[in-house]
Parts: sequence; structure tokens; C-alpha cells
Amino acid sequence: MTSSAVDFSTLPGDYLLGTVIAVQANYYLVKFRADILGSRQLPVSQLLCTRRARLKKVGQQVMVGDHVQVEEPDWAGQRGAIASVLPRATQLDRPPVANADQIMLVFAIAEPDLDCHQLTRFLVKAELTGLAISLCLNKRDLVGARTQADWQQRLAGWGYQPQLVSVQEKLGLESLRSALRERTTIISGPSGVGKSSLINTLIPAAQLRVSAVSGKLGRGRHTTRHVELFDLPQGGLLADTPGFNQPDIACLPQQLGACFPEIRTQLMDQQCQFTDCLHRGEPGCVVSQDWERYDDYRQLLAECETQAQAVQDSATPDAAFKLKIANDGQVQKEPRLQAKKYRRVSRRSRKQSLEDLRYELDGNLDDLKALEDSDAFSELE
Repeated sequence: MTSSAVDFSTLPGDYLLGTVIAVQANYYLVKFRADILGSRQLPVSQLLCTRRARLKKVGQQVMVGDHVQVEEPDWAGQRGAIASVLPRATQLDRPPVANADQIMLVFAIAEPDLDCHQLTRFLVKAELTGLAISLCLNKRDLVGARTQADWQQRLAGWGYQPQLVSVQEKLGLESLRSALRERTTIISGPSGVGKSSLINTLIPAAQLRVSAVSGKLGRGRHTTRHVELFDLPQGGLLADTPGFNQPDIACLPQQLGACFPEIRTQLMDQQCQFTDCLHRGEPGCVVSQDWERYDDYRQLLAECETQAQAVQDSATPDAAFKLKIANDGQVQKEPRLQAKKYRRVSRRSRKQSLEDLRYELDGNLDDLKALEDSDAFSELE
């Protein structure tokens, strides 16, 4: 049902294996896999688990989507303990999801209006994960057939084939269900585009809270607070993620070009003269500048170069601040503490300083002794 780096058929019959479907604080909701249990019957289908202390000691994080081994189940109290985490096929840090197969970006074609620049940022962020990408445009009932066709043609020029649906009118959902069947899909997108409504339609048991679009801001309010996995009736899992409106793009400038299908297509037949080409008119560059999202590419490239330069500058000891890239890709600025004022000098540094001082003193004494033995010293006397 879901991708994994583990061959489940090789596991022992008494192996109590489940999938983490929700994480909150230090508790993990684990649902047991029917395809692994076989004919075994369990009193309950899921347990609320904690993580073994040894996993915490070795820094083993437990994420939504992880396949885990559960020990000492308390069926009456519906509690258990996660003993181990099986190897992951894929891993995302933001949102924190393991073993996903694809990302489905959900945008509204109207109310709020589709913002091409915002969509590009989400697409680039999704491309950086390396997962397959599908694009869903909701609220098609609010625009005419001509507008729908124009958007499909326009996005096809970007390299994507969007699926236009209407959750309100129940239009286009069958093809969407087919694309989700038997796969683990991360659903993402800005707030207020109908992600929670779509999940409620695809999975009636989910019953997620929904919110209207803000009239003043013209965008949605956050309703999903954490990542959670839901079983699709036709098979597969759907991971709902908190909505956000401006994803951060953190990558090396040389990696950005691969996130644009327009650039990848142009590089299929011939390559640029230099392997580190940034495709902005350098000598020997074969990438044309005549495509719609080229300005977006240049803007994101400038952001990536600024971040890379800031990280490089922070490596100098004289800088007032140092920059760190967190696990979620965010660039954080931290003040650089003065070693003499805030930090105790290490024993190794102190020992090295003493040895350097001793070396200098030994050298000076040798020079002084040589001077005493010389005629010049006798004349001074």
C-alpha cells in the first residue's frame, strides 16, 4: 500500500508492525498494517505509543509515515511502545513525512485567484524533494470553460498537467481518486484553497475543520495544525499538512535549474559549456531566456545566491552573526558570542598557548645565551 525500503514478506509472523499516522508532543498514533498481519486478529487496530528511551538516546526521530515495531502492547489501555523504526524509502523534513510516494499540490483557480509566482515557489519546493508531483486546481465551478482551458494550456507549458476539480460540485474527483490509489500522497498548498474540504470529500471519516477565505486578505486561514495520515477508501494514504502561503527555497544556486521542467527539457538534447552554468546568459549557455517563468527563476536564483553568500560570510570568525540552515531548510541568524567574554577557553587551547609561550621563551633564552658568548656583549660590559 505504501512505499518502503523494507521487504515486509521477510518479517517474522509475530512481528507487530504498524505505521505512524499522527504525531503530537511525545505520543505517536500507530495503526497496524492488515497486509502484514495476514490472518492475525488484533483487539484494536491502533495504539497510542511512546518512544523507547534508547531511540531517543541515539537520536532516532519518529515521523508520520514511519513503519515501526511496537512492543508490549496494552490492548485494554490501547497503549504501546515503539521499539524500532524500519528503514525509510523517502524522507521529508518539512513537512516531516516518511515513505511518501508523491506530492499533490492543491491550489484554487479562483477565490483566492491563482497566483503564478506563489504557485512557482510551491512547485520548486516540491521539486526539491525528488518525489513525483501532481497538481490539482480546485473551484473550477467558479470559472468558465475558456478560463479552465487557458490554465491547462499555460501550465502544460510549464511542464505540468493539472487536474481541475470542484469539491463543491463534486466534479473531476474520479480521476483524482485514480491518481491517489495505492500510493502515499502528501497534500500541500496555501491556506484557503480547499485542502481540508477535499480530504473530507475523499475520506468522509476524516471530518477536518474548514475555514472560509478571509475577505480582507483574500487568502485562507490556517486550519490544519499538524501532519496526519488518512486511509483512502480505494487504498493508499493521504497526508494532510498545515497550509502556508510562502514556502522557503533553500538550495544551492547550481541545484535550482533542475527544479524547472522548462530548463530540464532544454538540456535534454545538449548541455551548457560549463557544468556550473546558472543559465542566465553565460558564454556557452544553451538555455533560452524566452519562457514565461524565466523572471521567477532569476528571482529565486538571486535568493539562493544571497543565502549561500550569507552562509559563507558567517563562516568568518570576525562576523557579528553566524547563519545556520536548520533541518527544515530555514536559514537562521544567530549572534556570534565572543570567546573571551562568554565562553571558557578549552583546555586544549590553553595547553597549546602555554606550549607556544614556552617555545618563544626557549628561543629567546637561546638567543640571549648566544649574545653573552659573543664579543659584542663583552664590549657592552
